[in-house]
Amino acid sequence: MKHICLIFLFCSLLSITSCSQNEKSSKTSDEVSLDVKIGQMINIGFRGMSVKESKHIARDIQQYHLGGVTLFNYDVPRDTAYRNIQSEEQLKELTQGLQQLSTTPLFIAIDQEGGMVSRLKPKYGFPESVSAQYLGNLGNLDSTRYYARQTAQVLSNTGININLAPAVDLNVNPSNPVIGSLERSFSADPKIVIRQASAYIKELHKLDILTALKHFPGHGSSKEDSHKGIADVTETWTSKELTPYEALIDSGLVDMIMTAHIFNARWDSNWPATLSKAVITDTLRHEMDYDGLVRSDDLMMGAIRKEYDLQTVIKQAIKAGVDLLCFSNNAIYNAEIVPEVHEIIKELVKNGEVSKERINHSYQRITALKKQL
Repeated sequence: MKHICLIFLFCSLLSITSCSQNEKSSKTSDEVSLDVKIGQMINIGFRGMSVKESKHIARDIQQYHLGGVTLFNYDVPRDTAYRNIQSEEQLKELTQGLQQLSTTPLFIAIDQEGGMVSRLKPKYGFPESVSAQYLGNLGNLDSTRYYARQTAQVLSNTGININLAPAVDLNVNPSNPVIGSLERSFSADPKIVIRQASAYIKELHKLDILTALKHFPGHGSSKEDSHKGIADVTETWTSKELTPYEALIDSGLVDMIMTAHIFNARWDSNWPATLSKAVITDTLRHEMDYDGLVRSDDLMMGAIRKEYDLQTVIKQAIKAGVDLLCFSNNAIYNAEIVPEVHEIIKELVKNGEVSKERINHSYQRITALKKQL
């Protein structure tokens, strides 16, 4: 009996000590949690075929708690094909190196839609892909599943956990310079888009690859390219462009939704969709009942960078309801973008322009999705 009592006493003391350590650890975490939460809200592109080639990515991950990266095969500012992708083995080593730097799983994303929008090309040793338009015209879901499964396998093999696809923009304007003319849309018919996108997403999910619907609330009717400047869809956009989003949200297949930098005076006379509370919070979250992660399109694109200063962009995007702020570093390159964005968000919170509660909401959505990785 005496031995049992001593064991019970020892276990009790151990439990108390453990709880005390957890409370201390928790308190320490709380003290630095704003820095961590802010870092998790940032996603960037960077130069380097390996972690060692990059001059800043290790710092951004370890010091600023970077939430994720987006990989590219082409460096636009330098007009060269030397960026992040050279071969399957090299890419796998790069993603492993990135993950090893982080205490939290990184979102590692890529645009592998297929066809003209493919970062993993045959010249690097990857299989040939086909466009969404090809699959939509073919109308054979077995073919869609085949190519989606092929993409999922490649991404899984190389350590990429997010495909920034499918585009569910309707092909309203076939001559659209950034959607229709690049064959990125399955169809002008919402029913076809929904069927194709659903089959595509399900195949990627089988290998635990997350997907991103884009470009909310619909870029298919634009006449301009938002990479270069303002894309005004006030006279061309119609509500049927929301139909694929509504159906896919209801189906429970949506991991995240990417915003479009398009402007529509009927939604918001002041701000493009990415920066508009009326579009992201009022329409997407409240009217369409979506509480998942919202990812911005690249905030360095011309439609945003040429119109607003960085602080305004960050403040408006967060207030609009965007959770993941993306800076691809592939329109212009700024090696200091993470420290700059991190500091701006901290100041916005400190000055009361953005609430801690708002940061918490984004952090909770990010961590909930990362648990699936």
